[in-house]
Amino acid sequence: MGSAVSLRIPPAAGVHPVGCADVLVGGGKEGCFFRLFYPCTSPAAPAAHPPWCPRPEYLAGLLGVRGWEGTAAQYGASFILGNPKIPVTWNGSLLPGTDRKPLVIFSHGLGGFRTLYSFLCMELASRGFLVAAIEHRDGSACAAYHFSEGDASSSLQEIWVPYKRVQPGMKEFYLRNYQIHQRASECVRAVRILEDIDKGRQVCNNMDSDFRLDSLKDRIDFNRVAVMGHSFGGATALLSLVKDNIFKCAVVLDAWMFPLEDTSYQYIQKPILLINTASFQTGESIQKIKRMNSGGADLKYLTVKGCVHQTQTDLAFLTGYLANKIMGPQATMDPLQCLKIHVAFSLDFLHKYLDLASCVPMLEDLKEVIQAQVICGFPIRNDSKL
Repeated sequence: MGSAVSLRIPPAAGVHPVGCADVLVGGGKEGCFFRLFYPCTSPAAPAAHPPWCPRPEYLAGLLGVRGWEGTAAQYGASFILGNPKIPVTWNGSLLPGTDRKPLVIFSHGLGGFRTLYSFLCMELASRGFLVAAIEHRDGSACAAYHFSEGDASSSLQEIWVPYKRVQPGMKEFYLRNYQIHQRASECVRAVRILEDIDKGRQVCNNMDSDFRLDSLKDRIDFNRVAVMGHSFGGATALLSLVKDNIFKCAVVLDAWMFPLEDTSYQYIQKPILLINTASFQTGESIQKIKRMNSGGADLKYLTVKGCVHQTQTDLAFLTGYLANKIMGPQATMDPLQCLKIHVAFSLDFLHKYLDLASCVPMLEDLKEVIQAQVICGFPIRNDSKL
């Protein structure tokens, strides 16, 4: 597709090769679409790695959200971006065994889609987690689709859900609040679908997939379920804690707190790790986050200096011309080091609150860079009254 690849996603560093498969169940608001990352039996050759951008519509949507419109813009971006791959085994076999795997549900940010956080999902999967990265169909994804629900004799038709912009005269809070409730419901729905699969019930995957869903039977530990998200997805993770008690804790990356109604905070009473960039959060947002303390939540707040909001996505690895156009202000620290910090603290938190064996050597390995780049607490901002 392009002359050179300017987005290169590093392989996961855990002990297990990583597999991934797409799972699409049902249509409309009652369905759910997610990419499942999991530890698998063997790595794939680079030539067999799946594309990072699954369909051209996603690239068009990703650019459209950022103001690049039209076929010419999409073609130009495709030429510059190349055809980046995800270093995973597509539809690979789940690592055999009798043990049950902890589960993480991942929610993308505004204008994202299910593969935008592949590096973080791969890192968790390479260390034994199952990670379901949801593609929300509330109009907050850059593009999303599902299939029509017809009778058995009719063929399924793709229905695309475009990115929903705030229209003139529209109150943004009401749109985003409606969306966040749908998003949190989709997080819960993903767990329910995986529960059915784990129990051996028949679940129809509408994707053309060689991955055997029945290999997940009796392999998911529903006593160890967490929710994780970035930006809009971070706030979605917080609301998901309220929606269903199945979630034991949440890892929240640079949460966009605006869509949450004030009455939600008192009900957020599960352990929460917030990893933020210094430049994204405002004083008002920090005040909202602090309100969760009054709700009884065990809250740990970290700020990573030198990275920006988009550094917490795969776009952190974007180099060259597109990096400035798509990401805007650039991080001042190495993006891989930045994401390693996120992985290390996330693993440490998940091991603690999901009651897993606590062995996260990454924190010790990154000790020097953590001391230099991580603030334990809230950033000091000029616009803050704190």
